[in-house]
Amino acid sequence: MLSKHNNIIVMVEGALCIALAIVLSKINLFTMPQGGSVDFELVPLMIFAYRRGLKKGIFAGALFGILLILLGGYVLNIFQAILDYPLAFACAGLVAIKPKILGFLLAACGQISCSIVSGAYFFAQYAPEGQNTWAYSFFYNAPVLGVKYLVSFIVSLILWRALEKSLPVR
Repeated sequence: MLSKHNNIIVMVEGALCIALAIVLSKINLFTMPQGGSVDFELVPLMIFAYRRGLKKGIFAGALFGILLILLGGYVLNIFQAILDYPLAFACAGLVAIKPKILGFLLAACGQISCSIVSGAYFFAQYAPEGQNTWAYSFFYNAPVLGVKYLVSFIVSLILWRALEKSLPVR
């Protein structure tokens, strides 16, 4: 019975973190012309991954990505949708890997890689004439997502330390 109760608590916590991530995705600090922004949507996903572990963090990130599609995500085809949404946001769950810096780097590199591949294959028309589409995609995506991950990582660590004292993992 306790295990079933604990599963319900984890599901509710995950749902709340995903809902908060959706709200925070609407508050942009900076937006790029062809998509992408710096915001705090990753913070609740990272905190959930810290609290509940790698598998649950990856699942929550992927579910968040699917919900973003359903709430009006930009979709060209199924492959682009998977790369830009569930797969990219599932990477946020990688922050649960210890030490936290390694988890952060893997999460950031994972989502940046998804965006670079998506950009090179599906958004190549935005690259200036004669420019390598991979280089364009890298220089378009890496700085914005790098800043987004760095800001989110710092904020989530600060909040995580405060939450760790008051909300022990069960």
